[in-house]
Amino acid sequence: MTLRIYNFLGREKQEFVPLEEGRIGMYVCGPTVQDYAHLGHAKTYISFDVIVRYLRFSGYDVLYVQNITDVGHLLETGEDRILKKAQQLQAKPMAIVEHYMREYFADMDALGVRRPDISPRASAHIPEQIEMIQRLLEEGHAYEVNGNVYFDVTTAHDYGKLSNRRIEQQQAGAREAVRDEKRNPEDFALWKRAEPEHILRWNSPWGEGFPGWHIECSAMSRKYLGPTFDIHGGGIDNIYPHNENEIVQSECANHAEFARYWMLVGTLLVPDPIDGTPVKMSKSLGNFIRIRDALQQYRPEVLRMNALSVQYRNPVVYSDEAMQSMQAGWERLYGAARLVRQQMNTAPETDDGNAFLEVLDKTRAEFIEVMDDDFNTPKAIAALQELTREVNSLLNSDQTIGLSTLQAINTLYEELGGEVLGLIPAAEAEAGGDSRREAGLIELLIELRAKARAEKNYAEADRIRDRLQALGVVLEDRPDGTIWRVQ
Repeated sequence: MTLRIYNFLGREKQEFVPLEEGRIGMYVCGPTVQDYAHLGHAKTYISFDVIVRYLRFSGYDVLYVQNITDVGHLLETGEDRILKKAQQLQAKPMAIVEHYMREYFADMDALGVRRPDISPRASAHIPEQIEMIQRLLEEGHAYEVNGNVYFDVTTAHDYGKLSNRRIEQQQAGAREAVRDEKRNPEDFALWKRAEPEHILRWNSPWGEGFPGWHIECSAMSRKYLGPTFDIHGGGIDNIYPHNENEIVQSECANHAEFARYWMLVGTLLVPDPIDGTPVKMSKSLGNFIRIRDALQQYRPEVLRMNALSVQYRNPVVYSDEAMQSMQAGWERLYGAARLVRQQMNTAPETDDGNAFLEVLDKTRAEFIEVMDDDFNTPKAIAALQELTREVNSLLNSDQTIGLSTLQAINTLYEELGGEVLGLIPAAEAEAGGDSRREAGLIELLIELRAKARAEKNYAEADRIRDRLQALGVVLEDRPDGTIWRVQ
């Protein structure tokens, strides 16, 4: 099956054909680093992490660019988000940026989200932004008033083609406050004049100031991916005005199509504390949960599983009930993978399980088919869960399962569940450093428990089991021995 992507530009699923065979240029709107990242950010960047992983698994050479907004993200009041945070904490704006940028990457690392190839910062690309603004002025798409530069949306006949909002609709409820100096209420700022107290400021042909929010993505995507590239990603909440404004200013400045496929991620919802109705998680509503706080309750793989339990463009609910279900599902999946690895250590060379290779081939084909259908991760997880049922049945059967079959099962778990979805830790991670010592100590305690049971010292055997359970290690006695898993 050919890869098909739901393109928000046109609202239809389309066959994916890259500009250059075998290569993909991909740009994703990154965070504004003025606070700790929350689970809404986690859903977005886990989704794109899996998309990039799968594209590379499919053989594409992906250049993945995700920006860092450290200046210019304006509130509806016209305030810069970074400056507002700096004033609240009485700190230097760039100190705020450096701190929260490092914390953002630390949170993504903890979630298993692989870093982009390039993470350009808006403040490091002011010359490119000024150059693009000058081009828009020269061609009559922008105008300058009192040191402020605005894009004139009436000069672009197809403005609104991504969000399907027409200028008439925008005039009725423009997001940006109407200023007397703007020709049209929906015109947006490309450059802002810096008031005397404004700390973040740069020289420009229009005086000292700073860029508007949208121009950074247009300038940086052009610098690293060219005027036209394959995939643009972001959150559905930013479709208007941010993504819409990116398109119009880029295509007017570059005289070329901007991004060919638009992929937008659905929101993360949490139950309303009063009536339980799912509502969007956001800082403005005060109902957000920081990633680092969620990681105190759940393993990163469980948080990933929740984000991937729906197709990326759909919303997902984060609740205690949902996370308990995710925890149980992940434990079944990982438990089977871990049991396979444990049995590989003592597996015989002879093998009665060769017929199981057909099951593996079927699982791989189903996984690829659903992932080629617009990255359908819930169906991909379902394929692995069905494999897990088959694996458990095999391991609990009377068949002699040889090393080659177990290795084939482990390879499939590591490729699809680990390399693509990021749900199954690699065997090397289990066996390395502290984890290796931990596993060795647990195995030693299991041996001591088995010895106690053989000597009919059941009180001692139960004491070892209970102490391990109190530490989050669950033992499961099977006909062929005892296995363990971490809760």
